[in-house]
Amino acid sequence: MNIALDMMGGDFAPLEAVKGIVLFLDEVSEGISLTLIGDETIVKDLMASHGISSANITVVHASQVIEMHEHPTKAFREKQQSSISIGFNLLASGKTDAFISAGNTGAMMVGALFSIKAIEGVSRPTIGAYMPRENGTLGLLLDAGINSDCKPENLSQFATLGSLYAEHILGFENPKVGLLNIGEEEGKGNLLAQAAYPLLKENKNINFIGNIEGRDILIDKADVIVCEGFTGNVVLKMAESVYDLVKRRGLHDEHFDRFNFEIYGGVPVLGVAKPVIIGHGISHAIAFKNMILIAKKMIEKELMQKMTDIFKAQA
Repeated sequence: MNIALDMMGGDFAPLEAVKGIVLFLDEVSEGISLTLIGDETIVKDLMASHGISSANITVVHASQVIEMHEHPTKAFREKQQSSISIGFNLLASGKTDAFISAGNTGAMMVGALFSIKAIEGVSRPTIGAYMPRENGTLGLLLDAGINSDCKPENLSQFATLGSLYAEHILGFENPKVGLLNIGEEEGKGNLLAQAAYPLLKENKNINFIGNIEGRDILIDKADVIVCEGFTGNVVLKMAESVYDLVKRRGLHDEHFDRFNFEIYGGVPVLGVAKPVIIGHGISHAIAFKNMILIAKKMIEKELMQKMTDIFKAQA
């Protein structure tokens, strides 16, 4: 397998990306090739200074970078020699098997949707967020922000995609799916939640347990939590603030240390035809290492094919 990595994406790239590759190679040294996309001179100099062998590593030069502040669609269209554009071209042409970046999230979504395209039958791809739970496992919340407004059928599809990811990547057998709501009883919530509930209940591809409330997110009541992206992003940012608060107060607790989302790497775009991983802009070495490991596992488990098969069967 060949995994491509945007070396210029993120506040601390390319140095932290190179450090992440060192950590990854310390764990996995065989059976995988890496394609590193970025300023060739800088990347090769950093590889040499960190003792990274060129074996099974290809460096592809990119003369441009899509900056964080740039308009995603405009930048992706106009900067064809950027590391993100080149990364998607390589993935779309089959020269690589997955693409990772901690760069401009909007540009990554544009590339995923227009270069790789959605799995047939998926109306809207989604991205999730990990929720550290009291029992030591991770829950998956989706959508985490790219679909602020949704239709009921979108939430049902998010549930299917999230269930497959939770089963094959997070390791849950028959993962429990909950609809994030303001009450447990059927019929609660706004118009979207009320309309989505029966669709989730009828979805044969998931183990739907009904509504869950905000107080249930950090316990193991549901392994996959679905909502529209507006609510999901509010929950995600609230969870991120927990870690900042704990650190500012000098507290040390095993559970709250797991709210450092960097340790999980990035999150996949679920619903597109090939593995695309988006990292946080402040990603450091451990995040880059874990993003590569997630991409590797998605390829090994043939996750995108499993998703394609499910939606093909529904057609």
